[in-house]
Amino acid sequence: MSAPAPVPVLLVGLHGHGRHHLRALRAPVAAGLVRLVGVCDQRPPEPGDDLEGHGPLPFHTDLGEAIDATGARITLLVTPIHTHLPLARVALEHGSHVLLEKPTTATLAEFEELTEIAERSGLACQIGFQSLGSHAVAEVRRMIADGTIGRLRGIGGQGTWVRTSAYYDRAPWAGRRRLDGRDVVDGALTNPFAHAVATALAVAGAGEEAPRSVELDLFHAHPIESDDTSCLRLRTADGTTVTVAVTLCAAHSEPPRLIVHGDLGRIDLDYTLDRVTVHRPGKAPATTTHPRTPLLENLVDHLRTGAPLIVPPAATRAFMHVLEAVRTAPDPAPVSGDHQEVTRTPEGTRRIVDGIDALVHRSSQTLSLFSELDPVRYPAARSESAAGS
Repeated sequence: MSAPAPVPVLLVGLHGHGRHHLRALRAPVAAGLVRLVGVCDQRPPEPGDDLEGHGPLPFHTDLGEAIDATGARITLLVTPIHTHLPLARVALEHGSHVLLEKPTTATLAEFEELTEIAERSGLACQIGFQSLGSHAVAEVRRMIADGTIGRLRGIGGQGTWVRTSAYYDRAPWAGRRRLDGRDVVDGALTNPFAHAVATALAVAGAGEEAPRSVELDLFHAHPIESDDTSCLRLRTADGTTVTVAVTLCAAHSEPPRLIVHGDLGRIDLDYTLDRVTVHRPGKAPATTTHPRTPLLENLVDHLRTGAPLIVPPAATRAFMHVLEAVRTAPDPAPVSGDHQEVTRTPEGTRRIVDGIDALVHRSSQTLSLFSELDPVRYPAARSESAAGS
């Protein structure tokens, strides 16, 4: 029996993060899983650009025309947040399945609209939270259910990364809450560390349900509209406490981590490394590393065999309630210049918030907000909302 023909894929968003996707596509193309049939963007490739090894490809500026001309069965959307809904709508209306970069949309209302459009179309829509393809998530959930660490006390997330001014200079929408009258919501919790939030919700088994409440501490050290140093605490529908504390102004970059707290131990999930470590009193830490199913591979399997999608829009509903809380919260408060170290580097202006690495770690260990741990430096910028408000 001959192998199935490669599935034709159109990449929308050629520059910026689109380059990462071009590189990632080389393996499934080489394996005969997919065939890259074209690229679409408002700005063409530079002369001589070999598109990360794919060579010359048909270039389009209009998405509908691109799908019709290439016959793309899958449209891979790697575009600014505020374009997700309108472009996904076009792709679905032209009969193409969609793999959509995270976050799902820029507002909760747009999410509901996208969900309705996808269901009505009968086509598949996968959301690009690639960490949810890690088998480590299922393993941690199994351990929780089996009582490996006793009764679940809560889940704390921590993320300390370094981003210079170049990160915000890369695109007009970067670091913006709104642009040209459109919501963007490009903050630390909703974009670079969106995976921490979504993975914590998945580990809690709460990805598809609106949380009971969301509390937020939103701050920024860079001169931007959105947050770069932030903390949230939410209660899931079943009452589980989840916190996520993050910064892009760290002294040192470390792999982000989720800490699952139990009354008999804890589980560390390094979700970018698919690594799980169990800590229990009187026992040596036990570490395992797990495979990951790429979301494009899963989408192709879904089209061929009916296998369930790993991240359909519904799986991001709880995350979208968090994004909505961030969107409707008061503007992030600035971190005092007295509490920053500002240096000029070849990569751009770097800002380090004094003590933020330790504060992020304390939050994930204690399930506390910044404003509870250090109310002098992080006073009443806190926002609290009920689910859906």
